[in-house]
Amino acid sequence: MLRSLFAGISGLRVNQTMLDVTGNNIANANTTGFKSSSAVFSDTLSQMLTAASGENAERGGTNPIQVGLGVQLAATMTNLNQGSAQTTGRATDLMIQGDGFFVVQDGEEELYTRAGAFTFDETGTLVTPSGMRVQDVNGNDITIDMDNLQSYSIGKDGVIRGVDVNGDPWTGPTLAIADFPNPMGLERAGDTAFRVSANSGDPVIGSAGTGGNGTIMSGALEMSNVDLAAEFTNLILAQRGFQASSRVITTSDQVLEDLVNIKR
Repeated sequence: MLRSLFAGISGLRVNQTMLDVTGNNIANANTTGFKSSSAVFSDTLSQMLTAASGENAERGGTNPIQVGLGVQLAATMTNLNQGSAQTTGRATDLMIQGDGFFVVQDGEEELYTRAGAFTFDETGTLVTPSGMRVQDVNGNDITIDMDNLQSYSIGKDGVIRGVDVNGDPWTGPTLAIADFPNPMGLERAGDTAFRVSANSGDPVIGSAGTGGNGTIMSGALEMSNVDLAAEFTNLILAQRGFQASSRVITTSDQVLEDLVNIKR
């Protein structure tokens, strides 16, 4: 009887986690570069009541008799499918078409993001909205002298090109693009950024359009890849799973009550 109670409790926990994951996805439906997640469940170890037996001279083989002990959270899977493009017309708004991440520096830590809402600060350094510095292929901050340029643009290859005050063509740094052996293994670091984990593999740094990296679209941003229709369906599934697990606990409690009162 207690097995059903604990199984019901485990169902409450994992379905609450599914609600948490789904709620976070919906909250970030309009977050630039956000990648949605999904909760994956697995059963827990089963209690062995009777082990399997092989065939012998007297009788045939028998299958094991086992009772499950509930459910557990196996993983939260990141959906890395590309989000839709939103045209902004700003030269420093960048979107990666294909695989890869922008490389940014947050203090001493290197992070990776798909959110390309960048701008040049007062020193001419390309930064994220939170001030993280965008890196070039050599691992340096991208800094240009705005006073020495008439105009500039960022190409599909990530190279910053422009025209200087004398009317001569100018070529600047190249944005770094990072790829990973297992990008789904990256750890979320906040600010729509990721960091390396033990299962992501080391970053492979290159330029856009090379080595399997995507190309860069200037003047556009990658929007969230959250599918609201799917997320609302997941809300219903998590709610029904939570209710069903609650009913298991309620029913087990009623049976226990009947057992306690059976002598009366």
